[in-house]
Amino acid sequence: MAKDVSVIAIDGPTGSGKGTICRALARELGWHLLDSGALYRSAALYATREKLDIRDPEAMARVATGLDVEFSPGAESELTFLDGDDVTGLLRTETCGAIASEIAAMPAVRAALLERQRAFAREPGLVADGRDMGSMVFPNACLKVFLTASAEVRVQRRYKQLKGKGIDVSLPSLSREIARRDERDASRQVAPLRPATDARVLDSTELTSEEVSATIQEWFQRLG
Repeated sequence: MAKDVSVIAIDGPTGSGKGTICRALARELGWHLLDSGALYRSAALYATREKLDIRDPEAMARVATGLDVEFSPGAESELTFLDGDDVTGLLRTETCGAIASEIAAMPAVRAALLERQRAFAREPGLVADGRDMGSMVFPNACLKVFLTASAEVRVQRRYKQLKGKGIDVSLPSLSREIARRDERDASRQVAPLRPATDARVLDSTELTSEEVSATIQEWFQRLG
């Protein structure tokens, strides 16, 4: 990772709007985009396909190390290719997300993916979307944002997003799964979900995605 490459790190829980905001910022700035969640979801999908024991940290670390995953710009979002196959839609299911959250709690898996994530930092700059981008992966990011929203709003956003993609989901079960994921992400031993000490916390509960994006761009511009 080039030390002088500018990085905007945006972290936060499921449904906070990180993906939408990061894509918009990367597009506006003409920067690269890192969807770190797609890396963990790709590892989860690969392990599921190969019928591996997802509770085995060593096996999951090997998967993360040898993962053949590529990203490509798409019309609405980045496309993810696993072993040459477009798996973008498969990665967005709640089942895949739940498994990804489990393996993301494994220190060996996080260590295996650390340098791969840092390699995304290339000129002219990077917008990094995740849960520990500012606290662990890019500690020297020029701007760190922790994006959050009320639990109720996050569940509703995620529900609409999944329905819009044609994915059948129950609102009560989705609410329970997001609550479990929040607890797992916040209590994991390595890189728990929490704002970096120098991050700016932005509550998007009452804000549109355009307002959130404008706020972050204003913060970035003030940095000069």
